[in-house]
Formats: sequence, structure tokens, C-alpha cells
Amino acid sequence: MCMKTPLVIVLDRLRSAHNVGNIFRLAEALNAGIIGCGATPMPPHPKLERTAMGTDKTVPFRCVPEVMTAITELRQAGYTILAAEPGGGSESEAWQREYTLPVAVIFGNEALGVHPEAVKMADGLVSLPMGGSKASINVSNAAAAILYAIQARSGKGKLQ
Repeated sequence: MCMKTPLVIVLDRLRSAHNVGNIFRLAEALNAGIIGCGATPMPPHPKLERTAMGTDKTVPFRCVPEVMTAITELRQAGYTILAAEPGGGSESEAWQREYTLPVAVIFGNEALGVHPEAVKMADGLVSLPMGGSKASINVSNAAAAILYAIQARSGKGKLQ
């Protein structure tokens, strides 16, 4: 069964329960749902619960074993699927395009990124411009910037 929110955050093999808890807070602020894939920590989890500050009890979420399963289900439900990947080029920068909801965005493992097969299955990439030598930011920070850009560029204002 798929989410009934206009925005879905797909977490592909995230390692940090703290990052996931922070993303639960973000999802609550944006009225988004979460799908956790693979070994992503999901409720109930004590570290996640501390960081989520109660949003783990209010945000709609579900778990699926593989991100490809989540993509297939979301696509069948009419979602546009985007993979958040650095280095996607200026055409994929989050605020350089318009979005038509519903949209699902896949955020990948902190070290490995989004599963390569999931990137191939996605309808497109979304990224943030990066400077510096590391060219990387924390996954929950990247999620906040990208998802708020989608909200602003969807023409819907606040996601309902």
C-alpha cells in the first residue's frame, strides 16, 4: 500500500538513526510520508525516537525490503520518482525546475548514495550545487534543502 501524501521521502539503506529521526521531523513539517528501505533504522528505535521528538508517532511511514520495490509501488500510484544524487549537473539542481505533485525523492546511504539500480529506475535526478573539496553534506541537511525547494517550486505553497 502506498502513501497518501503529495510528497514521499524514500530512505535507501541509511545508517544513522539520528539522521532518520531528523528526517522524521522534516517530514512532519512538510506533511510528507516516509518509506524506509533495507537496513534503514525505523520506529521503534531509541536513538531515532530521541531525535524525532515525537514525530515518529505522527508521520505516516512504512518499511520495504528493497528500494526498487518502493519505486515500483510509487510509480504505480502516480508519483514522479527523483533520486537525490550529488553531481547531477545544473539541470538537476533542486530549485532550477518546476515540480508537479505527487513526488517521491530517494535519499541514499551516507557513504554509498542511492542504490545504482534505483538511480536507473528514477524519472530524474535532483541535486544541490556543491563547492569545496568534499562536495557533500549530511543527508538530513540535503533532504531539508531539496524538499523545501520542491515545496516552493511545486506551485502549491505549503504542502497539504
